[in-house]
This record gives sequence, C-alpha cells and structure tokens, in this order.
Amino acid sequence: MSVEIEVGLENAANVKVPPAEPRKTDLTPQGLVSPKVRRLLTIGGVLLLAALLALFLYFHNRETTDDAQVDGHITPIAAKISGRIGKVLVEDNQAVKAGQVLALIEPADYQAAVDQAKGALALAEGEARSAGVDVPRTSENVASGQSSADAQLAGAQADLLRAQASYEQAQTADLAFAQANVDRSRANAQLAKSDLERYTPLMEKGEISKQQFDAAKANADASLSGLNADEQRFAQAKRNVDISRDQLEAAKARVEQAKAGVTSAHADQRRVAMRSDDAQAKLAKVDQTRAALDAALLSLSYCNIVAPVDGVATHKQVEPGQIVQPGQGLLVVVPLRDVWVTANFKETQLQKMKPGQKAYLKVDTYGKTFSGHVDSISGATGAVLSLLPPENATGNYVKVVQRVPVKIVLDPISPEVAVLRPGMNVEATVITD
Repeated sequence: MSVEIEVGLENAANVKVPPAEPRKTDLTPQGLVSPKVRRLLTIGGVLLLAALLALFLYFHNRETTDDAQVDGHITPIAAKISGRIGKVLVEDNQAVKAGQVLALIEPADYQAAVDQAKGALALAEGEARSAGVDVPRTSENVASGQSSADAQLAGAQADLLRAQASYEQAQTADLAFAQANVDRSRANAQLAKSDLERYTPLMEKGEISKQQFDAAKANADASLSGLNADEQRFAQAKRNVDISRDQLEAAKARVEQAKAGVTSAHADQRRVAMRSDDAQAKLAKVDQTRAALDAALLSLSYCNIVAPVDGVATHKQVEPGQIVQPGQGLLVVVPLRDVWVTANFKETQLQKMKPGQKAYLKVDTYGKTFSGHVDSISGATGAVLSLLPPENATGNYVKVVQRVPVKIVLDPISPEVAVLRPGMNVEATVITD
C-alpha cells in the first residue's frame, strides 16, 4: 500500500485533469408540487385512515387486562385420625387418580378397636336373642298363671256359695227340724211317763192288767229313747252348724287366697311388660354396639389416606414415621383438568361486560391464545375481599380505580396442546356486545 502511495505522489504532477462539464439546470418539479409525491401521500393517508378504522373496529368492543391468572381447585389432603405414618406412596408433583392411596397410617390400634367392637356386638346380640326368647315364655307363663288364678277364684267362689247355702240350711232348717223333733219327743216322753205313773197304782190295786201296765211302761221307755235320740240329733245338728260355719270361713279364706292369686297374676303382667322393655333395651344396645363397630371400621378406613380427585400431588409435607394429628395438612392435590381464569378488570371496563360473552386468553407460558367465555362477575372488588380492606374513613382517601375479579371458563384444551396450571399469568380479552 505504501508503494502505491509513493508512486501516486510521484505521478501526481503528470496526471491530467479533465475539464469540468457545464452544470445543467433541473427543471423537474420537486416536493409537494410533484404528482408522484401527491399520489404517495394520498395513498398513505387512505391506508392510515383504513388502519385507524380497522383498529377502532377491532378495539372498540374489546376489554383487555394482563392482571389475570389461571385458577383452579386446590385440594388439601389432611389426616382424619392421629397416628404414625407407615408408608408414603406418592412423590412430589406426581400425577394421581381419584381413590389412589397416598399414604398409610399404622392400623394396629384401630384394628384392635374394631375387634373389640365386634366382640361387644356379638355379646349384645346374644343378650338380645335371650331376652327375645324370654319375653314370649314369660308371657305364656303369666297367661297360664292368670287363667289358673281366675279358675281358682271361680272355684273358690262356687265353694263359698255352697258353704254358705249349707251353713244357712244347717242353721235354719236342719237345726229347727231337730229342735222340733226334740220337743215332740219330750212331750211324748212326758206323756208316756205320766201314763206309767197313773198305771202303777192301778197295777198294784189290780185294777188294770199286767199287760196294760207293761204296754204303758214300754211306751214310756220308747218315748224316752226317742227323746234321747232326738236330743242327739239336735246336738248333731248344732255341730253341723258349727262345721258349716267353719266350712264357710274356709271357703271365704280360699276366695281371698284366689283373689290374691289373681292380683299376683295381674302383677305378673307387669313383669311381662318389664321383660319386653328389657328386650327393647337389649335391641337398642345392639344398635349402639353396631354403630360403635361402624365408627371403628370408619376410623380404620381412615388409615388409608386417598386422593379425592384426579390431579397432581404437590407440596408434600409428610414422611414415613411422622406422627400426624387430625386435620394436619400432608400434601395438596391440584386437578389440572378443571381450571379457569380469574381476570381482574378495572371497574371502568365492566359497563358492557356480562356472563356468556366470548373471551380470548393468551397464556405467557405457551405464547398461545385460547378461547373461552365469561362465566360470572364477582360480587365485590378485590380490595373489599382482601384480608385487610382499605379504610377510607381515616381521611387519607385517594381515589384509585378498583378491580373486580371476573371468572372466565376456558374451552376444552387437549393435554397435548397445553396444560394450564393454577397461578400462570394470562392476558385476558373479552369481546363485549
């Protein structure tokens, strides 16, 4: 390069410079006067107006916000019973199915409670069966006893009537008849004695025959014997009255005894009711022990901690050997099929927004836009629903445009296309009518 320069400098004096050509005057119109420029400006203006019109038509019925996230059902999994974790059968961020066992609590204590409840149920059922058999047997015995008592009372009352009739007969008719016989025999004996006393002097004087005297004496002796016999029958009649009285009192005693038996039989009816109540109590105890067994079986089933829904197990906080308590959180299952978008629109954007309107959702993760529709609009702003809502009555009020959560339901998306997870950022656009 240096050689060339040197040669050039040496020959610079020998170079001939051609004469300059005369300058031509350009008479073509320049600037806005040019028709070509005017055409370009006209075309540009038309294109600009068309673009502005297209933008107006595109954006005039659209409300957009980038304050939106994917939302879903977060299902916390907690222990229902206390115990030691025996196994953990799931890893963090593992897909699980509904009903799949996630962790196991050692079941020994709860199995023992189940066995104890089964024994108590068997005992209660045996007692209930025994009581059920005893009730009809007692009822039959009581019914038989009552019938026997009623029959004995009827028999005793009949005996009493007979005894009373016998007593009345012995006291009235028999005794009176015996008394009349005694009186008649006494009169006859007195008459025969008087006749004998009159015949004796006559016999001694020989005024009557011996035969007549013997007849009078025999009549006196017979009358006296008849009197003695009637007196004995009268005495027997009096004894019969006493016997009838005793029989009457015995019959009365038997009636009272039979009445006591009837009363006892009626009391046995209450014993049947008591046995029946006892049987009902035994049956209630069976139901109680069966309920205790069901509760024990339910607690035993809680040893298997299962997933309630399909989803992804995450936020795992449980390890084998850990002692857990009822209600203690172990992990979270997130169902990825049932998700939606919660978009926080400004309150000024809600004037024409309503459920059912079309929506487009651009997910930052995939850079794709998915379709959906407005499901519902929240009943309050996000500030009101926050943990610490603003207190405007303090005097430090500054008007800020509030945002209202809007739930947008996505149209079905194939898992091969995209999997939306709660918390992903979304740009939401709603087509208002």
